[in-house]
Amino acid sequence: MLTAQAQDHGQMGQTWPVIEPDLLSVIKARLDHAQATGKLDEMNQQFAAKVKDRVMRPVPVPGMARAEETRSWEFDPAIVVENDIRDHQGNLIAARGQRVNPLATSGLSKKLVFVDGDDPAEVEWALGHGPDERAKIIFVDGSPFESMRTHQRRFYFDQEGKLSSHFGITRTPALVEAKGDLLLITEQAIPRRQS
Repeated sequence: MLTAQAQDHGQMGQTWPVIEPDLLSVIKARLDHAQATGKLDEMNQQFAAKVKDRVMRPVPVPGMARAEETRSWEFDPAIVVENDIRDHQGNLIAARGQRVNPLATSGLSKKLVFVDGDDPAEVEWALGHGPDERAKIIFVDGSPFESMRTHQRRFYFDQEGKLSSHFGITRTPALVEAKGDLLLITEQAIPRRQS
């Protein structure tokens, strides 16, 4: 059996006091200097401009390409409930192990149309799927705000590719629409103008 023991070995060498300045004091001094010289205001303006640019033109969804051929597949949105789900009064909504398909109860009210917002041919194709009430146009690249001004309708952006990756979409334009209790997903090859 091993036992632990603590021993004082004495001073092993010469020690010196810490002479480096406190990091927080250094940071505060630099901020105070930046504020006094107007540099802090300039940095805040640059930061605000970068944030505005990122909002107006979000980071493109990585890995997306143009659809060179049309391909379709079915997607089952059903999930298996991992734990009992109850409402605020304790009534059972869904039991553990139960298969729940949201399309069976609420359906998909709008088509989801994924496009590269910087490609005029894709935007025109998307607009052909109907007004806001029938189709939700979702950009994977480009500025939805610029397009909203141009076309006077709502456009959305697939932030971090959450929707396109969930559905397995890697090519645009793409269409997601209800087909009974399933979703039909189509990556559509479209005619493009030669530049």
